[in-house]
Amino acid sequence: MASLTVMESVAGALERLDTLASTGPVDRLARAFKAAGHELALVGGPVRDAFLGRAVNDFDFTTSALPDEILAIVEPISDATWDVGRAFGTIAARIQGETVEITTYRSDVYDGETRKPEVEFGDSLEGDLVRRDFTVNAMALRLPERVLVDPSGGVEHLLAKSLETPGTPEESFRDDPLRMMRAARFTAQLGFTVSEAVFAAMVDRARTLEIVSVERVNDELSKLLRSDDPVPGVRLLVDTGIAALILPELPAMMLERDEHHHHKDVFEHSLTVLEQAIGYEEERHPGTPPDLTLRIAALLHDIGKPATRRLEAGGVVTFHHHDVVGAKLAKKRLKALRFDNDTIGAVYRLIELHLRFFGYTDGEWTDSAVRRYVRDAGDQLERLHMLTRADVTTRNRRKADRLGFAYDDLEQRIAVLREQEELDSMRPDLDGDQIQSILGIKPSREVGEAYRFLLELRTEEGPLGEEEATRRLLGWWTQR
Repeated sequence: MASLTVMESVAGALERLDTLASTGPVDRLARAFKAAGHELALVGGPVRDAFLGRAVNDFDFTTSALPDEILAIVEPISDATWDVGRAFGTIAARIQGETVEITTYRSDVYDGETRKPEVEFGDSLEGDLVRRDFTVNAMALRLPERVLVDPSGGVEHLLAKSLETPGTPEESFRDDPLRMMRAARFTAQLGFTVSEAVFAAMVDRARTLEIVSVERVNDELSKLLRSDDPVPGVRLLVDTGIAALILPELPAMMLERDEHHHHKDVFEHSLTVLEQAIGYEEERHPGTPPDLTLRIAALLHDIGKPATRRLEAGGVVTFHHHDVVGAKLAKKRLKALRFDNDTIGAVYRLIELHLRFFGYTDGEWTDSAVRRYVRDAGDQLERLHMLTRADVTTRNRRKADRLGFAYDDLEQRIAVLREQEELDSMRPDLDGDQIQSILGIKPSREVGEAYRFLLELRTEEGPLGEEEATRRLLGWWTQR
């Protein structure tokens, strides 16, 4: 019965590949390259995904043609072409609305010390495939013949959900150390596990990632976090020692325990928060692209705990001000990883504010406290809602329900105030020009101070109206 299942899986994949090969852009390319006397094959991800029953979103091809020859073949049948990857043998084109990439067979030579290979073009499809990262990505469909080419046993490994390398893992990771991070991404994206040999090589060669550019590390980490279930990939990065190099704050959260002081495992808690944040993201915004900012904030929200951990009498462990410390640590790490300023700023704000809600359960907030919560969150309010809810990981159902109901109440109060007072664009009742006119002053530091005074009034008391705001402003100015 098991072998029948395997046979059915392979038969189904071949049927999907045959359908894929029949699509307009693929068939048109295949006929054009054959007419020009060159080999062409659909390669890598599209072939792998056909076996997994996943949607094919990328069309990657490899060919015996050199870059200039590729251009000559595709230009007559394309709406547009791009040759920015020509030095590496890659030409991109848009054919019948689909973007495709076609790369000359490669047989690059690496020196093992830098990530800049000496680009060399190969002379066979099989030679091109064995230089790829993993066997499940080293399969191709030769076109137009529609023959599956699998020199490294990729089908077998794919059905076993195992990540193996075409050659030895040591050789593969020496060729490109970033492949170790790619292994973590594939465990998350595909639900695969790495083989023992691959795991051992990742541990042994983790430090070689230091020669990889920060931009490539950022890109691979972001792809991992955008996957449907990034947690297995994050675990693999930590277990192999790779996280200690690129994101050392993660393994640092695996705090030591002792028999007298007890606390939640901060690392495991953070992974649970990440999973729950993704759940809220999908629940509130179904069908939208993954929210990388929210996921980074969820994973890193407690990275300030190791630095603020204190062991108190009676077995109590405290982490006072870990929100503020964590926000600063996250900002520093994300800058080092070359994330953009908007992402860094948003993650900083979310981590800084992620504990604010828990004061809501200690006693009823005034309207001014709710306004301040909204004002401080700014355009991150929706993400803060999801992060704060995700941060409740207690197994005590009564406590979890109490916190959930309290946040329901807070969101409802925000909605009511938003309708009454336009909270999302909360501004003082007087603008800068009005302040200058009323006080008879020119643009200066005093105008900013007056603006902040009026904004604080607006937060504390709600809309005042121009007349009352003017009276309060003059009173403040006189006393000042």
